[in-house]
Amino acid sequence: MSNSILTGAPGAGKTSIIRALEACGHAVVEEAATDVIALMQAEGEAEPWTAPDFIDRIVALQRERRLVAAARPPPMRFHDRSVICTQALCTYLERSTPDALAREIDAVMGEAAFQPIVFFVRNIGFVTPTAARRISYEDSLAFEAVHEATYRALGFELVEVASAPLANRVAFVAAFAQDQAAASASRR
Repeated sequence: MSNSILTGAPGAGKTSIIRALEACGHAVVEEAATDVIALMQAEGEAEPWTAPDFIDRIVALQRERRLVAAARPPPMRFHDRSVICTQALCTYLERSTPDALAREIDAVMGEAAFQPIVFFVRNIGFVTPTAARRISYEDSLAFEAVHEATYRALGFELVEVASAPLANRVAFVAAFAQDQAAASASRR
């Protein structure tokens, strides 16, 4: 089974790529942070990222989604971000790493839950604000650098998904992931 991660700056197009991969029949795991933000905003928290339990709520949802997905393994699955991204978020927000996050990172690293090669979706030159995405383009570039450093520090290899039309990005990711899965299967 191949669990591939797509990561990068906010607004880079990860979710658009994920939606297109899903439309092509690939299994996907949704981004947790966006859903946590939406839920907390619906509960009346205007800026959820300032709440003390924000990171813990993201980690809990990521863990739940990872375990549910692992119980139904297709040959290939794409994750819109991962717990490694949550560590990058902690770093970016200048927060210490909560115990739950450290345990989940240890678990995914110990299980080799994800492919060692991560799709790093590069920014597209601007950020479109949403209720959950209130970040300037300049800040998104800084966040992108934190993501890159966090994944590399944990030993992941990053494959750049350059800014391009969506169809080209999707074709690149699908073909590369298929080759990666085939190579993993042949090593077994």
